[in-house]
Amino acid sequence: MSDNLQDAATDAFALSGWHVLVISGRDALAFAQSQFMNDVAALADGQWQWNGWLTPKGRVIALFALLRINADTLLLVLPDADPAKLSAQLQNYVFRSKVSLSVPNDLHASGCFSMPSHAAGARFHHIGAAIELDLSGDGGLRTLLLDATTAPVNTTSESAWCAQDLMHGLPRLDATQAEHWTPQQLSLDRLRAFSVKKGCYPGQEIVARTHYLGQVKRGLALYQAASTIAVGSDIEQDGRGIGSIVCVEDALALGVAHLDAATQPAAAGGIALAPQVLLGGLAR
Repeated sequence: MSDNLQDAATDAFALSGWHVLVISGRDALAFAQSQFMNDVAALADGQWQWNGWLTPKGRVIALFALLRINADTLLLVLPDADPAKLSAQLQNYVFRSKVSLSVPNDLHASGCFSMPSHAAGARFHHIGAAIELDLSGDGGLRTLLLDATTAPVNTTSESAWCAQDLMHGLPRLDATQAEHWTPQQLSLDRLRAFSVKKGCYPGQEIVARTHYLGQVKRGLALYQAASTIAVGSDIEQDGRGIGSIVCVEDALALGVAHLDAATQPAAAGGIALAPQVLLGGLAR
């Protein structure tokens, strides 16, 4: 690891919910292009994008950062999904492709609130076994590190990191929220996380139809809650349901709500919700 990366690692804290899945082999790119919702073919070596895997009905199974190491190796950096479970699910679609799916035990995710030493935007930095990503946005500087070393646990810093994810519109999908929302309902266009122009992939017909027919009626809404609320809580406004809470961090919550109501005060389980403006700058 370079000295600069070592310096960043000294300030890093463990990101316990983030894991890595490796897709390798001669057909790795073709497999990812046929399965995932963003245009993997548009990436060059050393670049990454937000991407995801959908059900045939266009619901997000997992959202992740997809890194192209080279033509034969891709890394999926998963904020929430179980990599072993996702690997087993994807294995069902490998068929005769020359593809290997593996969960490395020597890459641990950590974060720090500082400028990356080398990575910038959609270009990551790869040296030895260590990888550095720029997850900075309008809310401040952030570096995500993948390395063999396990960073110390700092629950306060990890909570602040998750809050930054929510403020930038990166939905954190636990098991109760997987396979529940379309990319448009999660406003994943803000992250440039899906494509309506590439070839077929599971759920593509639903995504494209929604896009071209202008049928997007719900999207992400960020709220500051008066107190902690539960994931899955119904969002109500003037006695009518307008959406549901997708993820929370302390008193900050991301919900999917009707677009015409998302900027107005609401409530969930009797707890007041004050609408907040989503931050930009996390798209890649």
